[in-house]
Parts: sequence; C-alpha cells; structure tokens
Amino acid sequence: MSKALKDKYTLTHLRQARESGRKVAMLTCYDYTMARLMHDAGVPCILVGDSAAGVILGHPNTLPVPLSFMIEITAAVRRGAPLAFLVGDMPFGSYQASIAQGVKNVCQMVQQSGCDCVKLEVTSHHLPLVESLAAAGVAVMGHIGLRPQAVGLMGGYKTQGKSADEACEIVALALQLQNAGAAALLLEAVPPEIAKSVVEMTNVPVIGCGAGPDCHGCVIVTHDGLGLTPTRPRFVPKLADLAEPMKGAFAKYVEDVTSASYPAGEHNYSMPAAELAEFRKKLVIRFGP
Repeated sequence: MSKALKDKYTLTHLRQARESGRKVAMLTCYDYTMARLMHDAGVPCILVGDSAAGVILGHPNTLPVPLSFMIEITAAVRRGAPLAFLVGDMPFGSYQASIAQGVKNVCQMVQQSGCDCVKLEVTSHHLPLVESLAAAGVAVMGHIGLRPQAVGLMGGYKTQGKSADEACEIVALALQLQNAGAAALLLEAVPPEIAKSVVEMTNVPVIGCGAGPDCHGCVIVTHDGLGLTPTRPRFVPKLADLAEPMKGAFAKYVEDVTSASYPAGEHNYSMPAAELAEFRKKLVIRFGP
C-alpha cells in the first residue's frame, strides 16, 4: 500500500521517472476531499481535467465547462494535495482565440489555482502559444491523439492514428510540441505502436490515456475506475465498484429517516439539567402553559 507523499513531486521527478523507467501514476480529481485521500494514498500526479464537465456537472461533453470553474476546483485540489504534481486543464474557449488570450488565461490559472503545469489540447496551430508559454516559464502538457474538446470535428470519441498517415502526423506533432518547449505530452486513445514511437522519438515525459504500456505514466478518469460512471472505457482498470455500496448507503439513510430510527438518542445534543429546567420554566412564562 502506498504511503502519503512526504516531499513535493515536481517536473524534475517526472523527468527522472522517464530516464529510470519507473512508471508514474496519475489520476483525475475535482475536489478537496478526494484530493486529500489521493495525497494520503501517495498519488504523485493529479490532473484536474475538464472531464469534470461530465462527471461533476453532468454535461454530455467537455465543452461547456468555464475557466472560472476549472480554476476554482483546481485550487481546491491543490489544497487537498499540496505535494502532488498538479496539472490544471485549460477548458474549451480559454486559449483558442489568440496567443494573447491563451497566455492571459493560462497565467490566471497558474496564479489563482497553484497548479504546477497546464494541459492544452493542441494542434500545430497552437505551437506559437506553447512557445510563448514556455518562454514565460509555464510548464505545458500538450494533449494529442484524441482531443475531447474537438469531438465535433473528430466525429465522436474515436481511436486516433488508425491509418499510417494519421499515425505519422501524431508523431510529427509530438516532436513539434517538444521543439516548441512543451514540458510533457498526454497521448490519448491511440494504438500502442504510435505511443511507443512517440516515446522513442521525443525526450519529454509522455503520459498515456488509453495509449498502451510504453508511456512513462498513465492517467484515467478516477470516476471510471471506481465504477461511478455508467460505462467504463476499455483501457480503464476496475479499481473498485463504489456505485453499489454508495447507493446502498443512501438507501439505508432514507430507510432510517423514514422509519424514525434516525436520529436516535446518541445523535442528539444535550443541555445541562438545570438549564433545561429553567428553559421549560421560561417557556411557560413567555408563551403560556
């Protein structure tokens, strides 16, 4: 069983893991309580993903979530897991309009949330923005492969790089991002052969999300792994099935309240006997018998 983090996990540790071959675990998180539990379990890297749009807010995709919400929940996770390497996700619309808009909003995310790195879903169009952010001292994780913010353009949540040309484009983009100053890459929903090529041809840490065993680390949506979402993607391991125990606990609470077995005596607060007697006396005086 992993122990709680004792020292700050940084980009340096992530780079060292790449060199040593030690795999790095990353989970998504969206609130203080879960972050505290992850910290106590020794989770070194946490992504506050815009997947919060679905698992927290109930949207059908990631597009509606605003920057202000992402900053707020990223700051909450920072408070719960102060020693983790924390990646804040930049939501749709917060960096696409211009380099100036992107730099401004990324700096706001970093300043107000305390994250160590920001994640951008990128194409070659975003290379100048990555360069500007790197020049400003911001660690950028470039998200390539399946890009959920471009789900409309991609025609759904589909595996990327299934043709030779598409696969080569993914590898080329990875190299372009590295050259632009990206500190790390996140590679989602691609065949493992593509991930292996990206790992071999770049010199930055590569985090896989449904990208096979060759990446330096792995990230999943925590709610998927815990059985809290309706379906579990094929690449997500079954960490636990918490949905049924939680539903059982909620049903028990409903039953206890409706049957009047809760609250019981042990749940009540008490007054000193003398004060209780005085209270009852004053009730009669003020309001009548």
